[in-house]
Amino acid sequence: MTFSSVTKNEISKIAVTNKCCQLALLSALIKMTGTLQIHGVERIGITLSTENASIARMLFSLLKNCFDINTRVIVRKNRHLKKNNNYTLYIDSDMGSHEILKMTGILQESDKGMKLNHKLPHYLIKKACCRKAYLRGIFLGSGSISDPEKTYHLELVTNNESFAEDIKDLMNHYQLGAKVVMRKGNFVVYIKEGENIVNFLNIIGAHNALLKLENIRIYKEMRNNVNRIVNCETANLDKTLNAALRQIENIEYIKNTIGLNKLPEGLAEVAELRLEFRDATLKELGEMMSPAIGKSGVNHRLRKLEQIAENLRDRHRE
Repeated sequence: MTFSSVTKNEISKIAVTNKCCQLALLSALIKMTGTLQIHGVERIGITLSTENASIARMLFSLLKNCFDINTRVIVRKNRHLKKNNNYTLYIDSDMGSHEILKMTGILQESDKGMKLNHKLPHYLIKKACCRKAYLRGIFLGSGSISDPEKTYHLELVTNNESFAEDIKDLMNHYQLGAKVVMRKGNFVVYIKEGENIVNFLNIIGAHNALLKLENIRIYKEMRNNVNRIVNCETANLDKTLNAALRQIENIEYIKNTIGLNKLPEGLAEVAELRLEFRDATLKELGEMMSPAIGKSGVNHRLRKLEQIAENLRDRHRE
């Protein structure tokens, strides 16, 4: 199962006892999974469709608890994905579809009668618990999360721009950094940061999914830190090795041209030690000298040797 499916299965099993939260959750689910069929004046059918059996059971329970109606759940094989089932619930006008749409904020009254409401029904989400329930319903109906092993990306898809903006604003009420982008005629509300996705999962009650994502984040961060340290140490090692090779090349050039015995005593000593102990660090070379000197002292003398070698090369070119 995908990370999205596991998350949806988890949150679809959360017991919602408050009537206000049940209505907010149902409103979001109808908004995201429902289609309307107009059969005449105030004769409207609602078809709710999902490929997740747990969401279908949740819809059935919410309709029963909020409006005391029992609707049939029809199971069909998905034609495009033959291994998946499609679960459909249908509510007709005799079952109170018109009242359900009004109560859930899908329909609203206007001067010209009832019309579709493409905005978020704010009166349903005045309480903090209802806001969280509504976001849970939006995710169940149209949300997805990429495999966190690969990337951090959560998105909620709707076909209405104003509703997408409302969802973005609701998510950003929790400082989630949500943004909206248009893709293939739909409007996608998305979050990219791993920490913000973790916070969203916490808001909708997906605590097991949250812990799994956090474990993955910690592992990836540790792996990245180890890689950075290894790369840094490798770079430093390469730098040290290249410097030592350059120092040896300079010293050997001096030795083959004027001889090390022509150098001042301190320079001659460090030159001989570098030739003998080619892999030694500057600190180790300093400790071998008599008297011992520090790392900066050794580096200073090696730079003098480099300058002498360059001067000799310049003379040779002339």
